[in-house]
Formats: sequence, C-alpha cells, structure tokens
Amino acid sequence: MKIPFVFFIISLAVSLVALAKPDLSNVILLSGPCALASLVLWLRAWLRPSQPSSSDKQNCVVIDGSNVMHWRKGIPSIEPVVEAIRNLEVSGYTPGVVFDANAGHLLAGRYLHDNDFEKILKLPRHRVMVAHKGTSADPLVLTAARTLSARIVSNDRFRDWIAAYPEISDPGHIIRGGYRSGKVWLNLDAPDTAAQSQPQTTA
Repeated sequence: MKIPFVFFIISLAVSLVALAKPDLSNVILLSGPCALASLVLWLRAWLRPSQPSSSDKQNCVVIDGSNVMHWRKGIPSIEPVVEAIRNLEVSGYTPGVVFDANAGHLLAGRYLHDNDFEKILKLPRHRVMVAHKGTSADPLVLTAARTLSARIVSNDRFRDWIAAYPEISDPGHIIRGGYRSGKVWLNLDAPDTAAQSQPQTTA
C-alpha cells in the first residue's frame, strides 16, 4: 500500500515543479498521469479487502472523518466517527474513513497515522486513510468515493470540487447527518436536498 502512495507524492511533487517552471512543461505530460494512476492504486488498496465480496463492493461508504468528528457541538471528538461507523455497519454498509492531516493534533495533540486510527476505530486494516501532511483530505475523500462507486458521509458541501466531481450534486451521493437526542443520525435514504430541512447538529 505504501509504494503507490510514495509514487503519488513523487509524481505530484514533480508535477508542481513542472507547473512552476515553463521550460519543464512537457514533464507534466508524464508526471500528471503517473500521479493520478498511483493515487487510484493507493485508494483501491486502502479500502478494498484483499478478497472483497460483491456486497462489500456495492455498499462502500467513505466517511469524511474530519467533518464528522466536529458533529457534536462543534468540538473535535472521535465518538461521532465511531457512532457513524457502527450506524453504517448495522445498516449493511462497509465504511472507510479519511482524515485531514491535523486530525490527530485536534484529537490527541499529536500526528496520528493510519494504523493509529485503525486501532482507535477498530476497523480492518486499510479502511482508514490520513492525508499527507500539508495536503487536504477533500480530494482523497472524493476520489475514493468515485473509485469505489461509494457514497460520502459529510456535511461539507465540497463547493470547490464540484467542477471536477459533478457527482457531488447527485441526490443522495452525500449522506448528511448530525447529533439528535445524544446520538448520531445519518440520512441514509432521503435525497441530499431533503436532508437540508433537518437540523445538522444538536446539543
């Protein structure tokens, strides 16, 4: 799993350098596709089990961990993420979680790696991804969902990414949720537009 990620970082770095230097513009023709291909391979290795069942493939859901962890009164906590995972599992879904690089600092005062969150969340290996330091988790969330034909649990609108990921606007593609009566609720069945009439969080 680490090899595709290393290639992704290297290819991305080369692409950024090429964009900054006009005389290296031809390099991006190679580094750009390499970065995209390695990202897709990394994402596939992350969320798919070694021998996934057909039902697992059909029911994958990507949780925007850094969004969900703020659902309870806006205070960073791992409990909403844990509750969202269990809620999805009970409903027959296979959840994976993506966190921003600063999630560990907000929750534990230090950087937490994928395997740290795997232990905390009690998820199988490769079901948790932490964005590389200095990078946003948004493209990882959106690309993972696209690659796996999965829905996304988040209250983020992802407005800056709609052009690249138009499926964001599809009703039901993003599962909204929040806290109600001291518990996490997820709008698994209703379209996204209907979810907007419901309260997102409660005390």
